[in-house]
Amino acid sequence: MLRGTVRLILSVVMLAAAALVGTVTTAGPAQADTCYTWNRTLSQGMSGSDVAELQVRVSGYPGYGNVLAIDGSYGPATAAAVKRFQAAYGLSADGVAGPQTFSKIYALQDADCTPAHFSYAELNRCNSTWSGGAVSAATAKRNALISMWKLEAMRHALGDAPIRVTSGFRSYSCNSAVGGSSNSRHLYGDGVDLGAGSHTLCRMAQQARYHGFRGILGPGYPGHNDHTHVDHRSSRFWSAPSCGI
Repeated sequence: MLRGTVRLILSVVMLAAAALVGTVTTAGPAQADTCYTWNRTLSQGMSGSDVAELQVRVSGYPGYGNVLAIDGSYGPATAAAVKRFQAAYGLSADGVAGPQTFSKIYALQDADCTPAHFSYAELNRCNSTWSGGAVSAATAKRNALISMWKLEAMRHALGDAPIRVTSGFRSYSCNSAVGGSSNSRHLYGDGVDLGAGSHTLCRMAQQARYHGFRGILGPGYPGHNDHTHVDHRSSRFWSAPSCGI
């Protein structure tokens, strides 16, 4: 009787263990979030949409005065940007984007692919559709996303203190209402105005030079004594005379 009881107990335990193992082995790897998941390690010489998505996330690490092309091609500039990203977050800086690098990106991004400390709502106080500007709504929104990742890099470099966004995307009507320039980068979704707060306007203008912004306007430039402006214009124009730029 005792042996039968023992065998019964052992059988129950083994069945429970088998069920648990089956649950563990059949469950797939947890998805990082609902935004985007990389399924391969990326390195120089590779290409694809997953490379382009990586480039968006490391676009704020191109080095002083440089801009990282988001072209889906993992070249030396992308490897260098990945190295800077890795070093900034205490990872092994080898320029190869693998599990540790992606885990850090996952931790930094929200479900809509925006970085944790910036949002589409901050970058568009004009309308809810991103329409009415100089480019399509999809392009304007994509440009704003890239700006946010550059600002996330800048925020981290400045000690992770908040950066205050005062203006982002504008439609032509919104731009006209605030007296914006007829060719304002805000119409393209990549222009962002920053207000003083945790950092002075000059400190932000100076730091922006390291994070992939071709346009930087700040104190001393006409109409910019109360904010620092950054954008992705086609050629470099930096002017913040009161800040030594």
